[in-house]
Amino acid sequence: MVPPTATALPTTGPNLGTPGGPSTKAPAKDTILTPRFYTTDFDAMAAMDLQPNVVELEAICEEFRKDYNRHHFVRQGEFEGAADKLDPDTRRVFVEFLEQSCTSEFSGFLLYKELSRRIKAKNPLLAECFAHMARDEARHAGFLNKAMGDFGLQLDLGFLTASKAYTFFQPKFIFYATYLSEKIGYWRYIAIFRHLEKHPESKIFPIFNFFENWCQDENRHGDFFDALMKAQPDTVRGLQARLWCRFFLLAVFATMYVRDVARKEFYEALGLDAREYDKMVIAKTNETSARVFPVVLNVDHPKFYVRLERLIQNNEALSAADASGAPAPLRLLRKLPLWIANGAEMAKLFLMAPIRSEQFQPAVR
Repeated sequence: MVPPTATALPTTGPNLGTPGGPSTKAPAKDTILTPRFYTTDFDAMAAMDLQPNVVELEAICEEFRKDYNRHHFVRQGEFEGAADKLDPDTRRVFVEFLEQSCTSEFSGFLLYKELSRRIKAKNPLLAECFAHMARDEARHAGFLNKAMGDFGLQLDLGFLTASKAYTFFQPKFIFYATYLSEKIGYWRYIAIFRHLEKHPESKIFPIFNFFENWCQDENRHGDFFDALMKAQPDTVRGLQARLWCRFFLLAVFATMYVRDVARKEFYEALGLDAREYDKMVIAKTNETSARVFPVVLNVDHPKFYVRLERLIQNNEALSAADASGAPAPLRLLRKLPLWIANGAEMAKLFLMAPIRSEQFQPAVR
């Protein structure tokens, strides 16, 4: 349900695809690990003063106007029959990857599109930037949904718009979350692209040919939020900013690590180890975040990944409890200590001393 602070969001956009043809796939059940849809305080966003960093924001907007990937997302004949070459297990995990990625990109489209519409009259530069980013995310979502169609499935994106629960975030939380989402997306996509360049035999589907240009969209979006936070210095200065930056870094890193290890078969199909891949992405995103966040996490602390591994073990036990077929009260009793243990591990991770960004030195890897 859309919160009272938001209007109904648009159900269409450029190249989003339609549910006709392939079977419409039921959306995955919402969990703490699935992509979320967001709304925010549009009036507060419209009232933001961009003058402290307006030159950089105007330069980024000009980059958006050039639309470097206007002609990039064009499917060629290489997609014909490619889905039929995958074995059933690889097919299953790859469709899960496409669905999660499509939902995430579509979530970005909805947020950026609504922001652009709602703030256009009062903050035209900011509105134009959001409109260009919505364009990019719509292309990504449509391209992913079309790829799902190769497997005889497709998401009904209009249904997702109306049926998904929307999480309200204050603007500064939107900045932290979307900055990290865009930057971590860049490192995820470029790492896969570079790996498959060296190991073309592991390129299980043609969509990976598009990842190099694709991730540049993500990088530009992240640069926009970097510039926007610098225009709102309270978001990256002071004790509260340091605490929130730590929180969002930890939430994003922990969610990605637990989710990716749970679907490690997908990465194995690409010739990657999910844990090592995530450790590289986390290190690079942490390093990139030091350019704007006042603090970053000490991901090289000897206990950091030990505690993330405990989250994985607890989540596996939670899944086993759900699958046990035991009565609901008994399942709840089994799951309660695991939830408490997860909370304790996250608290320990949060309380690890962070690194001030001006003192941050990337580890040699």
